[in-house]
Amino acid sequence: MIFEEGASRYTRRMTTPQVFPFRTGIGFDTHAFAAPDSGRKMMMACLEWPGEVGLEGHSDADVAAHACCDALLAAAGLGDLGTNFGTSRPEWSGASGEALMRETVRLVEEAGYKIVNVSVQIIGERPRIGKRRMEAQERMTEILGAPVNLAASTTDKLGFAGRSEGVAGIASALVQARP
Repeated sequence: MIFEEGASRYTRRMTTPQVFPFRTGIGFDTHAFAAPDSGRKMMMACLEWPGEVGLEGHSDADVAAHACCDALLAAAGLGDLGTNFGTSRPEWSGASGEALMRETVRLVEEAGYKIVNVSVQIIGERPRIGKRRMEAQERMTEILGAPVNLAASTTDKLGFAGRSEGVAGIASALVQARP
């Protein structure tokens, strides 16, 4: 972003992000649980979790995939999840976390970067990630073409996540400029 001096104010003008050898990004996403009778599937870390109530959202509400995309877009200097796939983009309505991740990979590569790795933390009481953590990591790694570490935590019954009102995800990503 460059600030240009105008008559009496500064105006922002977006520019192409400067390419650095390595860049990091942080991403965040959160969604509320859908009504139990909504029929929404629980999608988390690009896997379906049978028997779990899904999350409300413009797309599939996969907070792990969304936080991952948000972190990668930030690392590459490409804005955030809402800018690229938000509610103002009806073509992404109902999109899967996998589709968003694949498009994010394309955008990151188009910007001149390769993904080095991503770490994702899911925060909530459910779904219980432990037994499927490796499966989820492998799935996300395959989609991104780079290592993904997935972890999960509760908030010890504190806040909206602790009251099982929703789930949050936070991620960090490292990208490297292509030669």
